[in-house]
Amino acid sequence: MADELARRRLGRGLATLIGDVETPAQADRSRAPRRLSIASLRPNPRNPRKSYDPAELDELVQSVREKGVVQPILVRPVGTEFEIIAGERRWRAAQKAGLHDVPVVVQEATDKEALELAIIENVQRSDLNPLEEAAGYQQLIDDFQYTQAQLAEVIGKSRPHIANTLRLLKFSPAVQDYLRSGQISAGHARAIATLPDPDAAAQKIIAGGLTVREAEALGDTAETPRKRSTARPDKDADTRALEKQVSDGLGLAVSIAHKPDGGEVRIRYKTLEQLDDVCRRLRFG
Repeated sequence: MADELARRRLGRGLATLIGDVETPAQADRSRAPRRLSIASLRPNPRNPRKSYDPAELDELVQSVREKGVVQPILVRPVGTEFEIIAGERRWRAAQKAGLHDVPVVVQEATDKEALELAIIENVQRSDLNPLEEAAGYQQLIDDFQYTQAQLAEVIGKSRPHIANTLRLLKFSPAVQDYLRSGQISAGHARAIATLPDPDAAAQKIIAGGLTVREAEALGDTAETPRKRSTARPDKDADTRALEKQVSDGLGLAVSIAHKPDGGEVRIRYKTLEQLDDVCRRLRFG
């Protein structure tokens, strides 16, 4: 029961948690915002975020020089120091800006809670690349026996999103490097996940500057000549136009077949996330 309540509270987000801490009528005074020296803080080795864009960090440094660190850094006491739960980028920028101390909120937290909060903050801010996000989810599964359903509830994402993100860890090191560097997106990766040679497909995406939808079409090129020769005759122009209209609206391949008793519409999807999107559009999810 306690774990369930904790998950719900974490799921409300980092800003809400800090807001709870800052409520003067209810908060523990020891956890109210205060200032600590930069030297007394240390990074969290479990932080899923491993890379920091130099240009973005320089922009934050300039802002810190002008206005200081506006949002407190969330930390927890560890021995004689304070470990950063959320706000490492602000801490790095404060160091480069030459500040001696920064505003912090001190929060008692276990290793599990600290990792949860670090992932939530980074995901909400879109600070993680897809592989860092996936690694954070996998760490919660490996270290704390989370299920994908529990992760979805805590992080505030759909279960298909969690499943598809975790699937990125199964790609080869080469494809993971493309993802990490931004040469292909998570959408591209999901589109080629089921292909016989994802590495070759990723190279085609990069070389041709393909969109995600164009990447999804790469799977259709694997159709054999024999299958093409046995395909049914072309449909009439009106049916093809309607298929294109529905396909463009959904962003997925759509097939319409007229039959004497009415006919059928088939929507082809390749990932759970695409199915989830269709369900949302139909107001089922």
